[in-house]
Amino acid sequence: MKIAVFGTGYVGLVTALGFAKLGNKVYGIDKDMGKIESLSKGRVPFYEPGLQEILKETRGKGLVEFHTNGAKAVEEAAVIFICVGTPALPDGRADLSQVEEVARFIAENIRDYKVIAEKSTVPVKTSYWIKRTVNLYKKESVEFDVVSNPEFLREGSAVQDFFHPERIVVGTETERARNLMRQLYKDFDVPLLFTDVGTAEIIKHASNSFLAMKISFINMLAELCEKVDADVDMVSKGMGLDSRIGERFLRAGIGFGGSCFPKDLKAFYRIAEAEGVEFPLLRETERVNDLRPAKFIYKMKRAMWNLRGKKIGVLGLSFKPNTDDIREAPSLKVINLLKSEGAKIVAYDPAACKNARAVLPELRCASSPYEAAQGANAISLITEWEEFKTIDWKRIRESMETPLVFDGRNALDGRKLASLGFEYYPVGKRPIGNFNG
Repeated sequence: MKIAVFGTGYVGLVTALGFAKLGNKVYGIDKDMGKIESLSKGRVPFYEPGLQEILKETRGKGLVEFHTNGAKAVEEAAVIFICVGTPALPDGRADLSQVEEVARFIAENIRDYKVIAEKSTVPVKTSYWIKRTVNLYKKESVEFDVVSNPEFLREGSAVQDFFHPERIVVGTETERARNLMRQLYKDFDVPLLFTDVGTAEIIKHASNSFLAMKISFINMLAELCEKVDADVDMVSKGMGLDSRIGERFLRAGIGFGGSCFPKDLKAFYRIAEAEGVEFPLLRETERVNDLRPAKFIYKMKRAMWNLRGKKIGVLGLSFKPNTDDIREAPSLKVINLLKSEGAKIVAYDPAACKNARAVLPELRCASSPYEAAQGANAISLITEWEEFKTIDWKRIRESMETPLVFDGRNALDGRKLASLGFEYYPVGKRPIGNFNG
């Protein structure tokens, strides 16, 4: 099958290369000339494990092409995916201008029947506006269908998620579109849920918002556990053994970030408000998450008396491991709060330093965790990269001015660190170490 994918960001590129690897002919379209030039030369413009290898394989077989002009792609493709950005406006609503731009372009170039699949995360009823836009601007009397096919890709494991999803959701209005989408996903042995279009649009926002709620719930629980000297990890395990609850996304930490949860949460309660439905759970989920960095800094100040003039080694800048994405990353909020307290900061991340320095030009980035720890008064772990669990913490201890570790993800072995002479401060659990100096 021939497929067009508009937008070559995380979602669009994984979608394009995933379907190409399955043997389809795919056109990736983006107006960002830099991205297209990079992809056409065989280079993925961002960090995502496994994606570079698939690009090399599919380019070598002639299964994928990248262009800034998508006229040919619209003409030849049976299915056209819209995977462009839907960033948050100042009031939290989704900015759909890029979606409209693609819909107009499709309208001006459509010549025969197509399925137009919205994969970008969009508010319910966006399919109506795509359909209306195409009907208003199309040059010829041709039939088409608009379907909703939301993505459930996690940055850092997006390739795995594409090829081994837990479910595929498709919202359709016609049997013709349903049959074409069923053919497209014929190689996937997972539940294929067909719904109406509006229901599919809501499923995506509802899923992300619910997961965000679980994270904020366990983080509030962590705060209570610290007050009453309980262990949030064991509370989480005890809760998660209940199959109705499950343990995933019940891991205490410094809060969620990234391009999805914060944006989708805001957009979803704006959608509800526009329909006259109050959704206070969503607003409280956001508020709880926004407080996490400040709570983390407060813990550091209590342990260190104050932060002025003290060197803090920050481990982890990306919003999660295995990505270089720093959008809405808790690390940025922590660093800004540390700066406001007068601390000196040296950060290290295996992949995200370049992107972080684009946002924080004065940020000093180390070439290794050992450099970040040299002469530091404390280490704050913000992103749970696997590398941080296996570094030589004895070497780190010997190079630090004062041996304090603040683990914002409960990723490290606190007892092991304490045996090396560290004071270890986790989230939602009792600190470990010699606190008498």
